[in-house]
Amino acid sequence: MQTHLVISAPGKRTIVEETAYTVRDVEALAAHHYDIRDIGASIASGSFRTAGMVIAPCSIKTAGAIASCHTDSLIARAADVTLKEGRPLIIMLRETPLHLGHLKCMVALAEMGAVLLPPMPAFYNRPKDLDDIVNHTIARVLDRLNLPQTLVAEWQGTARRVSSGEPGD
Repeated sequence: MQTHLVISAPGKRTIVEETAYTVRDVEALAAHHYDIRDIGASIASGSFRTAGMVIAPCSIKTAGAIASCHTDSLIARAADVTLKEGRPLIIMLRETPLHLGHLKCMVALAEMGAVLLPPMPAFYNRPKDLDDIVNHTIARVLDRLNLPQTLVAEWQGTARRVSSGEPGD
């Protein structure tokens, strides 16, 4: 599987401020990386086949551009192409709290076929550290793309708790 990466200017700042990685470190993880202004890149064309697209994290600015078909950046253009070709577009919004404008944007994206998958931590799997939370979110994204993953085992259901007969059981 090849990965293609586009990082916005705010995304580059976020990498530096919120992680121990440099932008170059992150770019090195992808098979190909593009400048956000390169709307002639391969991923900007529907004839370039992909398994889908993930925007992580996705700002409301980018979500709004996609929802309104304003495709002047490579991220918005590639997302628009992903939707028009009927491929999975997974948008990981990280805004909170949300106002009505945000919610309307999200509804528009859902109506267009995007999958809204905010990076919300799950606790039923009893995460022990931040990596467990991140891996669970990544596993959910890969599952939505029908890509194999070994980060998180498939949920097998809850185990029934045996009552001891004590009050509160």
